[in-house]
Amino acid sequence: MIEQLNPVLQALVAGIFTWGMTALGAATVFFFRDTSRRALDGMLGFAGGVMIAASVWSLLIPAIEMAADMDIPVWFPAVTGFFLGGAFLGGLDKVIPHLHIGFPVTEAEGIKTPWKKSTLLVLAITMHNIPEGLAVGVAFGAVAVGLPSASLPAAIALAVGIGIQNFPEGLAVSMPLHREGISRLKSFWYGQMSGMVEPVAAIMGAAAVFYIQPILPYALGFAAGAMIFVVVEEVIPESQRGGSTDLATIGAMVGFAVMMVLDVAFGN
Repeated sequence: MIEQLNPVLQALVAGIFTWGMTALGAATVFFFRDTSRRALDGMLGFAGGVMIAASVWSLLIPAIEMAADMDIPVWFPAVTGFFLGGAFLGGLDKVIPHLHIGFPVTEAEGIKTPWKKSTLLVLAITMHNIPEGLAVGVAFGAVAVGLPSASLPAAIALAVGIGIQNFPEGLAVSMPLHREGISRLKSFWYGQMSGMVEPVAAIMGAAAVFYIQPILPYALGFAAGAMIFVVVEEVIPESQRGGSTDLATIGAMVGFAVMMVLDVAFGN
């Protein structure tokens, strides 16, 4: 059982699960020729809603609760970590070459390179997955240090929520690549590659808070800030780009509600 494992190993298992959900989404390329832009917009909206809810319910609120026993304002660790996380992802966004879904190669961001569109798409989704992996790892690390506001069911609920929203992210890489003439196998390979970073980030997050416990509320805020940056800067704009704004908005609301229910129902 997962509760019998070392917290770092727990985070690794959870990270492998979320990676597997990305791979499962990418595997849809073997069964469908294409997916409509409208459906993709709805799924991206859903993913954004899950990430926002996870940032609030699973990261920021616990960070504030954990700071209650510190000799500083209870909001300080959460806010500090939040802005540091956003700054970290903002820095990666400026440096790492990447391409958002549905954009032409000429609109690639980051340092200019001659890399192919497939590589740039994978890097874009990989950047999405770094804060998600960190969030999962930090959640399991919080359980390990025995803080009252952290629980194993809550950490598992977070991993499940992140895994659910990873499904459309894998699909969002593999389908566009196959549409442009890349084989199904290569499209799947590139799609699942975007999730490989999650187990690594999860291990890093869990190890950091397990061995350096005072940084835990800051780490929770950091993961939340990084995820909110990704949602506002990339996920939501991409979901609106295809013109299905109402569907994308509904998807975001459903995603938020699903993650909120997971956290409240299984986290207490």
